[in-house]
Amino acid sequence: MLNNYPKQRSPLPDTYQKIYHQHYKENRDGASSASSLASKLERWMHRQVAQDADQMNPTTETLEIGAGTLNQLEHEVNIGNYDIVEPYTELYEQSSLTNRLRNTYADISQLPGSQHYDRITSIAAFEHICNLPEVIATCGLHLKARGHLRIAIPSEGTLLWTLGWKLTTGIEFRLRHGLDYGLLMSHEHVNTAREIDDLLHYFFCDVKIKSFGVCRSLSFYQFFVCADPNLSRCEDYLASIKSDIS
Repeated sequence: MLNNYPKQRSPLPDTYQKIYHQHYKENRDGASSASSLASKLERWMHRQVAQDADQMNPTTETLEIGAGTLNQLEHEVNIGNYDIVEPYTELYEQSSLTNRLRNTYADISQLPGSQHYDRITSIAAFEHICNLPEVIATCGLHLKARGHLRIAIPSEGTLLWTLGWKLTTGIEFRLRHGLDYGLLMSHEHVNTAREIDDLLHYFFCDVKIKSFGVCRSLSFYQFFVCADPNLSRCEDYLASIKSDIS
């Protein structure tokens, strides 16, 4: 499992590269009809991640991974200190919600070693991350003793999820650009829901799961609450990749 990482993205042809950034931003903003529908469905993920709001207070420490346009902040109430990891600053720099942020990081490796969080969250980001075991292991080491990792992801690799995007965004993308959206999806979504599940169970001892659909194999989205990280596994994995680099 771990030997499959870090993954490499499939290359994008020039025709896709020319429209990539514009499409990515519009998709995150829900600017088209299909992405607007997707945004409405995705609210399930946002609500699940923010469901522990009643337990938060002004001293709560939160880190969001892949914060994008900061749309999760619309669901976060009574939050304390809110940090984000987001490499694409252009996604959030014009947002009116930036005043609610404490620290921003381009990469999770930039976190100070002394910084620990009550909750680390992520919405529709883990499927995009090529070095996902490194990110999850780092999360484990930056959680407080009773902290939780709360993530929501699309059910990538399942039938219902695949049919969902093929019959909506896929059709819209072909009509608009004359291109196959599946090629863009294979470039973006490097991890399946099953792979993410396996990694979470490897690095965390307590993993609870909820799905939006008939069952996990026939669902649009999945939500995980992870606690009690296996600190030795987290430390050993991060040490091993540092050793490989050196």
